[in-house]
Amino acid sequence: MAVFLPALKIALPYITQVVTAAVPMFTSRPANGKLDEVVPQQIRELQTAVTQNAESVKGLATQWKGTMESIDAAAARLQQEIIVLRRLVYCSTAIAVVASVLAVVAVAGR
Repeated sequence: MAVFLPALKIALPYITQVVTAAVPMFTSRPANGKLDEVVPQQIRELQTAVTQNAESVKGLATQWKGTMESIDAAAARLQQEIIVLRRLVYCSTAIAVVASVLAVVAVAGR
């Protein structure tokens, strides 16, 4: 339970902003206290809000999927570049060793 406390402390200001923004959106109780007409209207408003939220979540999920596919493609390209660079380093090291041996042989041969 204590693990969620920091996350709750971070999220709480945003939750209050969402609630304060959403509360005026729905039909409030009339002054005369008749709930018979208000409850169906509130249900329709809630259904509309849920539908809009579902569409927003679907759009975000589509964007997230595209982002993850792009990240995966970039990771694959980077992996290939690492392989090429590693081979280049091995070849450069081999050439440097051969050059060093030839330099030592040339100096020792004098």
